Amino acid sequence: METTNHNTPQDGSTSTSSQETIGEDNYLLIEAVKTAHVDRIQQLLESGADANVCEDTGGWTPLHNAVQLGRVDIVELLLHHGADPHQRKRNGATPFITAGIYGDVRLLQIFLDRGADVNEYDSNGFTAFMEAAENGKIEALRFLFEKGADVNLRRETTEEKRRLKQGGATALMSAAEKGHTEVVRILLEDMKAEVDARDNKDRNALIRTLLHCDSKDVEEITHLLLKHGANPNVRGDQGKTPLIAAVEKKHTGLVRMILNQEGVNIEDTDSQGETALLIAVKHKQKEIVELLCAKGASTKCGDLLGIARRNHDAALVDFFLNYAPNDQTSPSDDVWLPHSSRWGKALKRLHSMSRPNIGKLKIFMDDEFKISRTSEGGIYLGLYDDREAAVKVFPEDSKRACNEVSCLQRCGGYSDFVTFYGSETSKACLYVCMSLCEETLEEFLDERREEPMENMEDKFSRDVLLTIFKAVQRLHSNGYTHQDLQPQNILIDSEKAVHLADFDESVQGMEDPQTIKRDLEEEVKALGRLVLYMVKRGEIPFKTLKAQNNEEVIEKSPNEETKDLIHCLFYPEKNVRNCLEDLIGHPFFWTWESRYRALRNVGNESDIKTRKNESELLKQLQPEPLGPSRSFYWWTSKIDRCVMKKMNRYYKPSNNYYQDTVGDLLKFIRNIGEHINEDKNKRIKERIGEPSCYFQKTFPDLVIYVYKKLQNTEYKRHFP
Repeated sequence: METTNHNTPQDGSTSTSSQETIGEDNYLLIEAVKTAHVDRIQQLLESGADANVCEDTGGWTPLHNAVQLGRVDIVELLLHHGADPHQRKRNGATPFITAGIYGDVRLLQIFLDRGADVNEYDSNGFTAFMEAAENGKIEALRFLFEKGADVNLRRETTEEKRRLKQGGATALMSAAEKGHTEVVRILLEDMKAEVDARDNKDRNALIRTLLHCDSKDVEEITHLLLKHGANPNVRGDQGKTPLIAAVEKKHTGLVRMILNQEGVNIEDTDSQGETALLIAVKHKQKEIVELLCAKGASTKCGDLLGIARRNHDAALVDFFLNYAPNDQTSPSDDVWLPHSSRWGKALKRLHSMSRPNIGKLKIFMDDEFKISRTSEGGIYLGLYDDREAAVKVFPEDSKRACNEVSCLQRCGGYSDFVTFYGSETSKACLYVCMSLCEETLEEFLDERREEPMENMEDKFSRDVLLTIFKAVQRLHSNGYTHQDLQPQNILIDSEKAVHLADFDESVQGMEDPQTIKRDLEEEVKALGRLVLYMVKRGEIPFKTLKAQNNEEVIEKSPNEETKDLIHCLFYPEKNVRNCLEDLIGHPFFWTWESRYRALRNVGNESDIKTRKNESELLKQLQPEPLGPSRSFYWWTSKIDRCVMKKMNRYYKPSNNYYQDTVGDLLKFIRNIGEHINEDKNKRIKERIGEPSCYFQKTFPDLVIYVYKKLQNTEYKRHFP
């Protein structure tokens, strides 16, 4: 759980402590605002008190204090006398963000009229929309959403906190953790919040809720999140899954609800190696124990009977003495059913065979059960602690085996890696056991190459590559390089989830800096080739791409976002170890709707709306005189003529029509977004259809152009 309190006295709350450094009138002004003494405020302002004075403790201004009181009249009085509506407290909160905490729509509108950015955020990444969600302010939430607040914006925090994996939470996560059921419902059902968004620790709203929400409505919130598709197998602090968290809450209803979810892994363990059943026994929860056993939980997860006896839990002792689970007998093939469809027949045969276990592992090294060959031994089907497993067999003293186990133990535990179950040793062989997947990425694409993309937006490739990028970034942040990135080492499980695998060539960066730098550079170049391989759906063999030089690969890119992403991988501008962390936010990974929203947000800047040509923003967006040709040059002639004519009609009285500049195109996109759903604009909507698709197809290089121009400026706040 993130422990940063963005509103504590240390970083921004009201303080009544001594204000020695503030002039007498200024101090009196702050006190007058706190006590809502309007006449005294007026008198002090007219006699020269500074409307922008800051308190020492948290940097609160009179305007922040007036917002806290919800006094519109005092806010307007202060603004009239020069109060800065954009001034920030010590924690970076503007009066607009503070207004989100208290949910006063009147104040929010005032600050928006004064130029507040609806998605501006404080030092901890909180926007007004997030504050409204966290504090259960429904009216403010709806108002801000209508004004363009980004529902899925993740908390932007400092580099130091990102290294500690802090930040990244969304409004949905905050509302769920705080127990605001109706806010959660509105976010999911009315505002289409991304239910499975992850924070910087890779936690979704579900696991954060189950680990940290103490509200009486936790069951209803959990139901809403699961109903809308939250992953029930995600991991949180100490590797805990939603099921384990529900057991630890001793909440039978939650346990039952999660067990009823399709695909929930009842045998998952936390970082201490404990399953939900083992934890339930330790907590003396007989009803939950019965639920888990009824759903087939393995009783081979520890000395359950012994624990019950040591706890003097007579009810559980009696239960286990009389319990005859399937996993303690030898069930027939008709009883035991494998999860895997591809390997099911072989697994069923292996399960029915009478063979001695190697520790927790049941394996038969025969071609019938071989998944693939390796340079040292092969990969076989196995049953590890009654879980279907892929087992890599190595010589006991193998350096490759050491690499595999070390890397999985250090970097595993995330959904984008294969899950490491454990290892066993016997007769000079080491057996490394991990989760079983159905096929490689290469095999998966071979079967689906001709499947059409939805509306030309390649969501599938984007999602697969995002998972791979995150996995490789985790390796790099832990000091490892994979050394063998290729489609055969990316696996797809029965739920179509993607996992990085095969770490036997991985290297931990303990050699000289030049070698480390070379290895990282080669790794990200391989990732660049994987990008093209993926977006081309495998039609160009990966071996062919490896043989081609960088420029040949870049030129085969089907769109500008892909081309720029591959270029960034081939020629990283920053420290190569950290480049993936930035590239995960690249426009390639944005949905078309997010790209459209980013353009709208930039177009909503006052300098663009008023065409302030001397502004830094418009200068930044100005194309270079000798630059390459762009799709958005002479853009007014490329927009549907009827739409262009109607949009220009708004400016007929001032004769200030749209011009062929990037700034005016962004203003046009912003205005389309603001007004397209009005009844009077039905014809425009009929002509252009979905705006995000229309602008992506009409100006395919606009998003990447704006991104490259603004990514190192203050305006990057508009990017998802």
